[in-house]
Amino acid sequence: MQSLKTLTGIFVLAFAMGSAALAGPISYSAVLSGPAEAPPNASPGTGTATVIIDTVGHSSKVSASFFSLLGETTVVHIHCCTTTPGTGTASPATPTPTLPGFPVGVTSGSYFSVFDTTLASTYNPGFITSSGGTTAGAEAALAAGLAAGRAYFNIHTSTFPGGEIRGFLTEDVPEPATMVLTGLALAGLALRRRLV
Repeated sequence: MQSLKTLTGIFVLAFAMGSAALAGPISYSAVLSGPAEAPPNASPGTGTATVIIDTVGHSSKVSASFFSLLGETTVVHIHCCTTTPGTGTASPATPTPTLPGFPVGVTSGSYFSVFDTTLASTYNPGFITSSGGTTAGAEAALAAGLAAGRAYFNIHTSTFPGGEIRGFLTEDVPEPATMVLTGLALAGLALRRRLV
């Protein structure tokens, strides 16, 4: 009977730990294309973007790669928050005129940067104002916009000043098997510590 209680406890703990693991950094990604722009265009350009936001560690990691643009890159932003998930337009949430260090004047390239989400320089000043006037409000608004599917990554070019390729950022969901195995491993470790 005691072993059944222990086994039940392990599964409850595994489920709880698996759920708690979701409270850490959350990854969002997008496939970028011309037809996804507003208005859509026929650019052959393609790309991908990933944003990993951590509201506990107060950071965001932004990476992107892009190919075959018709125009040369001018500015790049994460825009937030549209009225309806997956559609519409919004003002830039990230720094203007462009994400710091993003390659400009090219038709293909890649990018990676880490931002401190407690700093005003991480955001467009207008986004901070519309989010309550604080960087904490801006961080919360961006996190909520990403979670709701109301934020997109947009690459603007000389040929398409309003945006040549874009994509709405959606959450990268871990495979259920990975979550269960992680939860079980953590539960086993907790049980071992309890028994020792």
